[in-house]
Amino acid sequence: MTSEYNKQKQSLGDFQGGSTQRKGRGIGRGMPQRQGSLSPYERRQQSKAAMIEGSSAKLFGRISPNNQDRQSAQTQKGRFQSADQKQKAFKKRNPQGKAQKRGYSPLPSVKITFLGGLNEIGKNITLFECDGDMFLLDCGMAFPDGEMLGVDLVLPDFTYIERNKDKIKGIVLTHGHEDHIGALPYLLRKLNIPMYGTSLTLGLVGSKLKEHNLQSKAKMNVIKPGQRIKLGCMTIEFIHVNHSIPDAVGLAIHTPGGTIIHTGDFKIDCTPITGDMIDLARFGELGNEGVLALMADSTNAERPGYTVTEQKVVNSFEMFFREAEKERIIIATFASNIGRVEQIIKCAARHGRKVAFSGRSMINYMTIATELGYVDIPDGVVIDIDMLNKYPKEQIVLITTGSQGEPMSALSRMAYSDHRKVAVGPGDFIIISANPIPGNEKTVGAVVNELIKHGCHVVYESMYEVHVSGHACQEELKIIQGLTKPKYFIPVHGEQKHLQKHAELAYQMGIPKENVFIGNIGNVIELNRDYMKQLPDVPAGQVLVDGLGVGDVGSIVLRDRKHLGQDGLIVVVVTIDSEDGHVVSGPDIVSRGFVYVREAEPLMDNIKARVEDILDDCYNENIREWGVMKTKIKDELSKLLYDKTRRSPMILPVIMEI
Repeated sequence: MTSEYNKQKQSLGDFQGGSTQRKGRGIGRGMPQRQGSLSPYERRQQSKAAMIEGSSAKLFGRISPNNQDRQSAQTQKGRFQSADQKQKAFKKRNPQGKAQKRGYSPLPSVKITFLGGLNEIGKNITLFECDGDMFLLDCGMAFPDGEMLGVDLVLPDFTYIERNKDKIKGIVLTHGHEDHIGALPYLLRKLNIPMYGTSLTLGLVGSKLKEHNLQSKAKMNVIKPGQRIKLGCMTIEFIHVNHSIPDAVGLAIHTPGGTIIHTGDFKIDCTPITGDMIDLARFGELGNEGVLALMADSTNAERPGYTVTEQKVVNSFEMFFREAEKERIIIATFASNIGRVEQIIKCAARHGRKVAFSGRSMINYMTIATELGYVDIPDGVVIDIDMLNKYPKEQIVLITTGSQGEPMSALSRMAYSDHRKVAVGPGDFIIISANPIPGNEKTVGAVVNELIKHGCHVVYESMYEVHVSGHACQEELKIIQGLTKPKYFIPVHGEQKHLQKHAELAYQMGIPKENVFIGNIGNVIELNRDYMKQLPDVPAGQVLVDGLGVGDVGSIVLRDRKHLGQDGLIVVVVTIDSEDGHVVSGPDIVSRGFVYVREAEPLMDNIKARVEDILDDCYNENIREWGVMKTKIKDELSKLLYDKTRRSPMILPVIMEI
């Protein structure tokens, strides 16, 4: 009875949906057929419908022609509903609790919350959620831009993470760069969440936590590429990729709603100088198994072709070592580019030179990499920087930080004659083995100019191949898309121009425009095999670190700092009798960053006279409230100073009572 019921119900569903596909050769055989102008096919379909209607009426009740038309129309309409419309319709048909009772359930979905790394460089952090379980992907910081005066670091806003702290099962790290791990100490002060990453990545994390006295409480779990971990209902698979730091991984996030691939920072290097080539085979296997969404690095999405192999840089170093055989060689590069530093050391050993390090981060990275076995340094090559003067210049290679022109970096201090142990000049061959990060071009250029003024021979990336990127260019991005064949595509890690260009590559690869999501910080999306939709935003943004202060510098403070930096400060100091309100002393005028008082005495006299008039008016009008008096002084002096100088310094009245 059950099998016959299912067969008849299936047949009825085909009929109501308007299906004209022939299901069986025997259907309708022996039924009376209407003669006339109908074709044999139409007569067979009519017979099929009559048989279905008659045999199913006992089980489902008689269906009127109007009901048939209405149900058919509803079926056709459902084919063109949006994901939101389908979901609303499902909830209307299936109130809470009713779905489980009848055996229906919606497709499982995954939520992705973007808390950083979109429309910016750095501060990479993303939250994944499925069935109430969450995990964080990376937790990076960013460096301040030129408008953030006095700010040391920029962190993500952890408000939403703290709100959901009981759901978060762990933090998964792709690699050890600051824009992916730099904010961890500030998060782990509040939440002690387990961390998962490769050996070098967690070694660098441990060093950072030690600086913040957090290492003893940290829960760090070392994972190798190819291994999997389970966080709630999600299984995270680590996939080896090439990048400018060893032990970088991409991730395959296996969820009940489908598999999401996150490339991390990557490139395809067929001749890497450290480790193996990227595991393209695994990306291809995942593509064949079915990928719900691909989230890929967009940093170099504007660059055509392929990223040059790191081996090219090694060849350039060999050339320069031969060229500078009678000079001291100083090379500035990223401290995290451990493979490149190792190649410089080996090149120095081949040419009979000793190597010293300058810069705290350079020493820190090399110490950790050596302890963990990621660097193979020949014996007797590395010396302490204090030993430099004991060797002839032509026998020395100095590897230093400062490739981005950072004001306090080792190379900058050399350029501005502020380094305690290294003085540069003629006979120094300096190589800047890095590209300026967008926004750093002026500072790098200034350092180069200062070095040249000292008589140094300076080589930088735009002149020779002394640097290659650690990020994939357009053709490599296409390869990853072609291998994984995702249903949805989400470009990440980049500014708006990078994300847009990466999306255009996805369109070229055949991904429909409606299946590509270009997000912003605070966006939340939900996706499964049926739909991808955007949910309401969550709190997100940035928290500024200034010295030991975290979050106590905001837009108002930055505005005041900018105001002070542009137009300076005028302080008006006056002492008033607390009983009758007359002026006891002052007003005294103090100028900082506005004008030099001795050369602007007429202007100072005008300011003082105007303040005296304002105080007299307040006394005559019996105004004793400090707030009102200060406002009058600010407003009147602002007008006066703008008329006289076309500048608007910050005005700070100070009123004291005795």
